[in-house]
Amino acid sequence: MTQTGEAPATVESDASGHDCEYDVIVVGTGAAGSAAAIAAHDAGASVLLVEKCSEEEAGGNTRVSGGGWANLGDQETATRFLRAVCGDFPVAADVVDAWAREVVANSDWMRSLGADVAQCLQFHTKPEYEDHEGSECYLGMDAVGGALGNFGLHDFLRSALAERDIPVLWSSPASRLVTDGAGAVVGVRVAGPDGDRRYGARGGVVLATGGFQANAQMVRDYLRLTTTTLWGSPHSTGDGHKLAQAIGADLWHMDNMMTHRGLDVGGHGMFLSVYAADNYIFVNRDARRFRSETIAARHGHVIDGHGTELNPLHPALMVFDEQMRVAGPLGAGRDMLPVGWGLLMEGVTWSVDNSAEIESGVIRRADTIAELATLVGLDPEALEATVAGYNSACAAGRDDAFGRSPAKLAPIDEAPFYAIEVEPMLGWSNGGPRRDGRARVMNVWGSAIPGLYAAGELSSTYSWGKDGGFHIADALAFGRIAGREAADHARR
Repeated sequence: MTQTGEAPATVESDASGHDCEYDVIVVGTGAAGSAAAIAAHDAGASVLLVEKCSEEEAGGNTRVSGGGWANLGDQETATRFLRAVCGDFPVAADVVDAWAREVVANSDWMRSLGADVAQCLQFHTKPEYEDHEGSECYLGMDAVGGALGNFGLHDFLRSALAERDIPVLWSSPASRLVTDGAGAVVGVRVAGPDGDRRYGARGGVVLATGGFQANAQMVRDYLRLTTTTLWGSPHSTGDGHKLAQAIGADLWHMDNMMTHRGLDVGGHGMFLSVYAADNYIFVNRDARRFRSETIAARHGHVIDGHGTELNPLHPALMVFDEQMRVAGPLGAGRDMLPVGWGLLMEGVTWSVDNSAEIESGVIRRADTIAELATLVGLDPEALEATVAGYNSACAAGRDDAFGRSPAKLAPIDEAPFYAIEVEPMLGWSNGGPRRDGRARVMNVWGSAIPGLYAAGELSSTYSWGKDGGFHIADALAFGRIAGREAADHARR
């Protein structure tokens, strides 16, 4: 979970005067922070967890994610697979090697903690990047109990922390890192319910504060998105990034991310479901189609045009007919995929037949395509031409314009007709403080900052592509690395 973005993330250079001291301090209680705390504790270190949120809202994206991690078969092939999905944005060899070594050990590590680990048979049973070198190592996605969502991973890790009596400071945002005269991180200042306090860390501090997708300015500056719907934690505001930058941390792949076609439901993102029927198209504000609507999504990327591209980057209008409306809900509700902050934390819902959304005006309805265009501010003649062209492609069984699969060509020809705004739903940011294969944060000159470590979405390994379960796999893997390294540093 991220820490506060309001307090100044300045440097405090003084190793003395700590209110309390531990071997390792971990900031954030998601998958990466929990793994770091557990690994450090099991390595013999005294550990303190610091969390900006209340206990009821802590856990970052891990809390509301599917909670599954990629199960990869062997280290050597996993190394080749990661290098392949990085494409033209290579990651340092020591990071790749460490990632592969630890990711293949994730399931066994979770079992060692007592988790009932089983493969999820509903999603990601094969790689999204199966055409990339090394993809044969992808054996599916493992999860606690073999089921995704419903807080499964978060609740298990919370219980593992409790079993070890690892203390957690809830509602206690970290405001700055404390360094000694040589620039090494030796503690953290925390603004908790009992006031401002300073905690020492003999082995250093692990930042596991999540991404910056809930920080609108950072999203604009780094991801170049002006319109998004937030899927995950609203507390992921990039505060750990600022803490690290304040003491000279370098940054990596800040423009990488994962978006998905989503719906805005009460200010929260919900996955768009288009699996029940195919009587729909996406159009831009010019009322024209712009890409095959059924192009294969690869965790925020598609293969199109010049190769692998980020997708989606822009909002669109989904135009569909009565056949699509009655086929099933457009919003992937909790019974379909129990993930996301809105569904799990705020209780947002979507009606089975889409009628509630029509009644509320979220879905616009009209008797003709021209009337529908006027309702949503499009040129009527242009939208009529687009729908007619698409219907002709359906009749011919071939989409010459965008290559939509013939099996997915279904006409939009049964009134009434509908339109709904579809947003780029931002799930994860990937960039953050640059780290090495030992999870040590690097400064702008390429040297490790003593006593500072990073893991999880704050400093994701992924410079470009990522497959199903890669985010959680990375968080568990580098969380363990960071915890062990900090614990070892405390013993020196």
